[in-house]
Amino acid sequence: MEPIYQENFEITSVYVDRNGRLKPSMILYFAQEVAGKHSTEMTLGYEALRQRRLFWAVTRHRVQITRMPTLGETIRIETWPMPTTRVAFPRSMVAYDSRGRECFRSISLWVLMNLDTRNMILPGKSGISVVGTVRGDELSSPTGLIARPLGSRRERTVCFTDLDRNGHMNNTRYMDWVDDLLPSLFHAQHTIKEFTICYLSEAREGQTLRLQWDLMEDGCLLVDGYRDTEEEKDHRVFSCKILFE
Repeated sequence: MEPIYQENFEITSVYVDRNGRLKPSMILYFAQEVAGKHSTEMTLGYEALRQRRLFWAVTRHRVQITRMPTLGETIRIETWPMPTTRVAFPRSMVAYDSRGRECFRSISLWVLMNLDTRNMILPGKSGISVVGTVRGDELSSPTGLIARPLGSRRERTVCFTDLDRNGHMNNTRYMDWVDDLLPSLFHAQHTIKEFTICYLSEAREGQTLRLQWDLMEDGCLLVDGYRDTEEEKDHRVFSCKILFE
């Protein structure tokens, strides 16, 4: 098993927005795909973990974008696991265009979850060991985002196409929901240079999320998603911070 996994992706029409640029959610999709395939090579893929009644779940993503790829390009993605922390399995990813120029890079934090109880299992108690690699140019790990009062509000309900094989809302769909908060004209005139998204709780089919957001004067979009539970009225499900230019 190689410490660094590589794969090429052609940017086809299903990956881009109406302006022909790669959708931010597709960066998360690529990160999910290459992490899954590399984990399978490491005998820690979906089926192997399912036999142990475990599954991988991503808790945070941090992404820096040099240039968003466009329709028709082919990009090469490299990914590698970093040293395990007390609570998470960090993973880095870098994407290059056909001329070897960097397009974007990311770092994500993955945790192991019990398939039955949906509780997180600490690495030291999981029986899972991952050998980490440090190349020296990785992004620093994403930090949590502090909740704050935000002025705009919208509700959306989790539907069938939002779900993944683990039965909860897929991490890529949160980013699509965030993108939908701003109109086409804004997206045509602005590009994303960095974003952080934190997944704080599962969202299941039929649950309604209250999205609260504000677009600041400096081009920073802040978003929090909440839902009601039996124990808590405003339970925070996810948060996101996007820097536009």
